[in-house]
Amino acid sequence: MATDRAAPDLPAVPAERSSLQLFTPAGVLLRAAPLKLAAKRLKALGFEVQIDASALAKQQRFAGDDDTRLAALHRVAQAAPSVALATRGGYGLTRLLDRIDWPLLARSVERGTRWVGHSDLTALQMGLLAHTGATSWAGPLACDDFGRSDADGGVDDITAPCFVEAMNGELEAVGFRTDAGFDGLETQGTLWGANLTVLLSLLGTPHWPKVSGGILMLEDVNEHPYRVERMLLQLQQAGVLDAQRAVVLGDFSGWRKSPLDRGYDLKAMVACIRSVTRTPVLTGLPFGHVPTKVTLPLGREVELVVQGRDALIAWGH
Repeated sequence: MATDRAAPDLPAVPAERSSLQLFTPAGVLLRAAPLKLAAKRLKALGFEVQIDASALAKQQRFAGDDDTRLAALHRVAQAAPSVALATRGGYGLTRLLDRIDWPLLARSVERGTRWVGHSDLTALQMGLLAHTGATSWAGPLACDDFGRSDADGGVDDITAPCFVEAMNGELEAVGFRTDAGFDGLETQGTLWGANLTVLLSLLGTPHWPKVSGGILMLEDVNEHPYRVERMLLQLQQAGVLDAQRAVVLGDFSGWRKSPLDRGYDLKAMVACIRSVTRTPVLTGLPFGHVPTKVTLPLGREVELVVQGRDALIAWGH
């Protein structure tokens, strides 16, 4: 059995923002061990951790049936912890969108709750933005990022401190290296998006955030570049890309090359998208289904600045 690696040397979270609740709103957790390890590591980082009663529920590929997962969401919102951190993504939140008590979730945000995650959480985060305008946080998932065994890499040395600083209100910007050609770019707008496939599934529904003049961040996993291109072209043809101030691409990991590609790859995909939109399309954001990821405020007004190849996304409190 793998032992857990020592947590990074981080400042403890202030007591008034220390409560953290783990919940499973989508895909099933097959094993309890990663959840227990995540809770242990998060406690070592200064959080007072509670695990929702149905976090380990199982019904087919879901963490309990729809009623169970919806009740968990509302239970967490009513408790209004400082941090509501999903254990994992998968699939399942789309089933709940029409039944979620959005004002209840918005009130939890007003009381100080920061809803955090990525992957399938994009549906919840974008629904929250569309219905209430409330901010959530694109960031780690408990089991994927804090419950990973040492044999599989343990806790990432960037992901953990970035998450802690974001949750205690100290993080005001993240930087990354991007492609050449955007030196001098300065723009601002609402940061939104996250998982491309999940985001696209909301287009044309009441849960789609109608953001114009925003900074659209995107990532995905196990999607071949041609599928990513097709989804981005749909957003372009729907008028979404041209309506943004910038598009920032994170990681698109896990895809496999095909003999049919003949040189077609992510770089070729990006070149295609840049050729059809007037909106700057940047790459290199450290975010996605990879160990190293930053934590970013979705629904918040941010500033994007590029000097040379150094890009910065900044926001105030």
